[in-house]
Amino acid sequence: MPIYNAPLRDFQFLMHDVLDMQKIDLPGYSEMDRDFTGAVLEAAGKLASDMLAPLNRVGDEQGCRLENGVVHTPDGFKDAFEAMKEGGWTALDADPEYGGQGIPYLLGIATSEIFTAANMAFAMYQGLTHGAYSAIHTHGTDEQKNTYLPKMVSCDWTGTMNLTEPHCGTDLGLLRTKAEPQDDGSYLITGQKIFISSGDHDMAENVIHLVLAKAPGGGEGTKGISLFIVPKFLVKEDGSLGDRNGVSVGSLEEKMGIHGNATCVMNYDGARGWLLGDLHKGMRAMFTMMNEARLGVAMQGYACADAAYQNAVVYAKDRLQGRAVTGTENPSGAADPLIVHPDIRRNLMDQKSFIEGGRALVLWGAHLIDRSHAGDADAEGLISLLTPVAKGFLSDKGFESAVQAQQVFGGHGYVEEHGMSQFVRDARIAMIYEGANGVQALDLVARKLPQDGGRHMMAFIDRIKAFCQKYGDNAALADDFVAPLKAASKDLQTAAMFFMERGMKNPNDALAGSSDFLHLFGHVTLGYIWARTCLAAQHALENGGDDQEFYRTKIATGKYYMRRQLPMTTTHLARILSGAEPVMALQPDAF
Repeated sequence: MPIYNAPLRDFQFLMHDVLDMQKIDLPGYSEMDRDFTGAVLEAAGKLASDMLAPLNRVGDEQGCRLENGVVHTPDGFKDAFEAMKEGGWTALDADPEYGGQGIPYLLGIATSEIFTAANMAFAMYQGLTHGAYSAIHTHGTDEQKNTYLPKMVSCDWTGTMNLTEPHCGTDLGLLRTKAEPQDDGSYLITGQKIFISSGDHDMAENVIHLVLAKAPGGGEGTKGISLFIVPKFLVKEDGSLGDRNGVSVGSLEEKMGIHGNATCVMNYDGARGWLLGDLHKGMRAMFTMMNEARLGVAMQGYACADAAYQNAVVYAKDRLQGRAVTGTENPSGAADPLIVHPDIRRNLMDQKSFIEGGRALVLWGAHLIDRSHAGDADAEGLISLLTPVAKGFLSDKGFESAVQAQQVFGGHGYVEEHGMSQFVRDARIAMIYEGANGVQALDLVARKLPQDGGRHMMAFIDRIKAFCQKYGDNAALADDFVAPLKAASKDLQTAAMFFMERGMKNPNDALAGSSDFLHLFGHVTLGYIWARTCLAAQHALENGGDDQEFYRTKIATGKYYMRRQLPMTTTHLARILSGAEPVMALQPDAF
């Protein structure tokens, strides 16, 4: 059975040495000392290793089942969900006014990574609820918040987001679900939604659906869409549950992975719902969920890869295969372990450098969200720019890393016994949901890059320039980190200028290179965060910090990324500069 151990030392290093969170003037940060965060993360890690990870395979093998209109989760999921609730994990970074603990999102996403890596399908029930909670918390009336949030914070009630319909996914302007206004201020919701993660299950008393629908007078396209709160069971004035609402599960999707999560077709047959936010402004409210969800999917990308990587390392150290070309290293055995071979080391270093860089990026992103919640407009602009980069790049590379981990096992990775195929299958969805990665690339190039006159993109470039100028003469950083980061950032600037110069004349020139731009941007961002990370590690080495080997390992891993991965920016730039002609050369009939 696959194992998982939470990377507690890495979390502490990133939060306290790289981000230096306890010294930052943000709500809750001053209380986040090493002892406190260490205790929280250790407890989360124990729950993940002891209970959630063993259920990962159970969920994959059993899946969910729909019987007589009731969705049943795999064996053990109910008990695990109760343990999550009893431990207060569902309320960690929620508003204390509604029963939350008010801990910064930075620590909240760290614990979410631990639970996701241990059991991605299970963690999604809580994760989707958090997104729905955030939308109601931001856009709901006081009555709506008081009605729904306390129960959602505790996960006595869970939440979903309902966007996709059978005939439309990304193009939500085509949706057909209707909302008919009633005299009492409610609406009757009629339509069908598909691909609804955690759409129904047997672990909570109620499910609070947030549903996109069109109300009269909204006009065509996305500008006419509104967002509605549609509970599975209606809620009485005293907060108790009333009649079953007109919403039901039509079927469960049979999927490639995340079998333990109930992905539902939801039928709304005159279900009673209540407007969330402004009429015909539903996309704004929904994006409160989507932006948080997209950073969560970025986290899923490397978290699932980390679980796969940990098992690949164990296998590479134990599995005997061939002899080291430089001489026998295991003379008492019939062969040397796999890990002596350079190509296995390359494989593992690819994974390790990506996973640790991805973790640093997402924690920094969570910190930016904490800043934006405190009113920092620059932080809000920066995380808005980086969200499609993080979601697209980390989920693409996360899947690639899971495949690399599977490859270490050879034929044993292809059979189910070692559990590696589940990591690959589970990781694959992160590239698709919450906006497929091609759409993330289009959003980045068409909307985020020129947003506010390109101010946020220029601010990001200036941030890197300032870092390179400040540490260009630092002997420990100049050659291994500053020089390659400077070269990669120039590739990014050249690509951005190409889009600005050519995009207006021929939009296809920009769009044809959008996915390459997303990956180029992703590499530069990880290069920047690796440089910051290794600066902190070098500082700890020079000041006699504990666990010197950890810091030396961190620096060696960062150097690997800068030398072996960051140069990919040159390839992506060359593809971008080729323009649309090679991409659009064929007529549709030629495919």
